[in-house]
Amino acid sequence: MIKVGIVGATGYTGVELLRLLVPHPEVEVTVVTSRKEAGRRVDDLFPNLRGYISQEFSIPDNAPLNECDLVFFATPNGTAMKLVPGLLEQGVRVIDLAADFRIKDTEVWSDWYGLEHACPELLAEAVYGLPELNRAAISQARLIANPGCYPTATTLGLLPLVREDGLIDRSHIIADCKSGVSGAGRKAQVGTLFSEAEENFKAYGVAGHRHLPEIRQTMELATGEPVGLTFVPHLTPMIRGIHATLYLRLQKREIDLQALFEEAYASEPFVDVLPEGFHPETRSVRGGNTCRIAVHRPQGGDTAVVLSVIDNLVKGAAGQAVQNMNIMFGLNEKLGLSLPALLP
Repeated sequence: MIKVGIVGATGYTGVELLRLLVPHPEVEVTVVTSRKEAGRRVDDLFPNLRGYISQEFSIPDNAPLNECDLVFFATPNGTAMKLVPGLLEQGVRVIDLAADFRIKDTEVWSDWYGLEHACPELLAEAVYGLPELNRAAISQARLIANPGCYPTATTLGLLPLVREDGLIDRSHIIADCKSGVSGAGRKAQVGTLFSEAEENFKAYGVAGHRHLPEIRQTMELATGEPVGLTFVPHLTPMIRGIHATLYLRLQKREIDLQALFEEAYASEPFVDVLPEGFHPETRSVRGGNTCRIAVHRPQGGDTAVVLSVIDNLVKGAAGQAVQNMNIMFGLNEKLGLSLPALLP
């Protein structure tokens, strides 16, 4: 059994991790931390877990994290980087669900996150945890930077096209993305109150969003050249889900885009390329670890439109983290994740 600890388990990502891990046949959740809720039973805060977990939250400073095989950090940006070096020295593997290890350039990271990085020496070692791109490296990693939710949906939608030399204009890519309010986290804030978010739809971060450099970095590593990306996120009045609509200008019109995507993801257990003409819906992935993709060429023109949907808390966060854990420990990648989406 893999002994697992979760640091910062009181947010939406933390409870989603617990939902997926407590029934996992190869996992024992031994440590669950929270400064605010220390001493309180986990299933008291999250009644959906009654009968699955009996631990109390503990203070991370006193928790026996060094006795775990793997520690997940479901903490705000800037927290994991202070504790990870010590855990790695003690032989504990780490998956960070925040952004502390996603960006390789410390100056870029500091510019976007407003902090000085506490352990820049680990950035080169950290493996970007997108299994469809880095599966081999993930299997050998000590430290995984779990991708963001927007970057997961966007990157999976773009990769088959941007990797083909000369297929698209890499200097002009548009990612028009929408997210449910759970993507903003569990903290109280006016913009995500029910009476503010319900029956409302708005863009935000148009001048620049923290996920932009993450997506660009992945695209540039995949292509070996700069990529021109315009990324605009939107908040939608739903709890879960991300819908990315991606626009790319084709330079080769004779290629079969449907075949390209089907071939690219033929062996991927959690990427579902829909038949030609279909449109994925966020409800079709709610609660599941699947990314559903459809590719279109409106009116047979020179623009490719890719539609990519995920559950932001599962494939966009906790589910992908569990997928990475399975790969790291040589387990079946689908273990604990082979569940259909919730519908309705």
